[in-house]
Amino acid sequence: MKIALYNRDRNRGIETIVQLLREKGATPICYGEDFLSWEDLPDDTDLFLSLGGDGTFLQSLTFVRDRGIPVAGINFGRLGFLTTARADDTGWVDDLLSGRYQVEERSLLRVVCADMPEDFYPFALNEVSLQRRGAGMLSVHVRIDGRDLPAYWSDGLVISTPTGSTAYNLSVGGPIVMPSSEVMVIAPISPHNLNVRPLVAPIGSVIEMSFESRGGNALLMLDNRAVEIRPGTEVSIARGRYGLRYASLSDNNFINALRAKLLWGEDRRNNI
Repeated sequence: MKIALYNRDRNRGIETIVQLLREKGATPICYGEDFLSWEDLPDDTDLFLSLGGDGTFLQSLTFVRDRGIPVAGINFGRLGFLTTARADDTGWVDDLLSGRYQVEERSLLRVVCADMPEDFYPFALNEVSLQRRGAGMLSVHVRIDGRDLPAYWSDGLVISTPTGSTAYNLSVGGPIVMPSSEVMVIAPISPHNLNVRPLVAPIGSVIEMSFESRGGNALLMLDNRAVEIRPGTEVSIARGRYGLRYASLSDNNFINALRAKLLWGEDRRNNI
């Protein structure tokens, strides 16, 4: 089995992982040694291993792209919704090499925007967000399948996949969505018109948005990558023509993850 290892810190914990994989007969390909970009990643790679937190996992998407290589995350970070195994518990190595893991298809969002550079990867796994840069609020105009919504007067807008519902979407008051759901969520960031609430739309919808602001340009974010766009610029968001093959290296139950990582339902009265 040929496994690509990606770690943004390059050295943090990677030597131990490489040694373990070699002892088990796998062939590790290390970021910074054998591949530096998506074009360098060998075509016969069997699995892409992200070593770090959820931010590192999201960056892995820009390497794998449309190749269909499963991506698994080993958590060196803190919360880790996308990274399902911990670096200090190496039992996942045997599970991986024995094929004891599950692969799920996760939807991606594709963005079309004239202000994005040609080399900017236009897909997002968690969310696409529009955020103000200056002090002035944004007036965000949104259309769903050609139908206009009332303007969002806010600090911005988050369009989230089910995978990203526990990320930025959650922090702005959006709902938690089961990963297998065929929907996306539109949630305002600090809305100034309080009668506007998060909206759930079918994943097959086409969302178009633009903004006005006295504060000038805004930031268009695709997961953890940003580009600056001008007022009036049209942004189109739709489901990508391919998804991400998400490999879970543990018996990862979404409800159990909510309990463990978000302390879902925790109440000190239950322990009395």
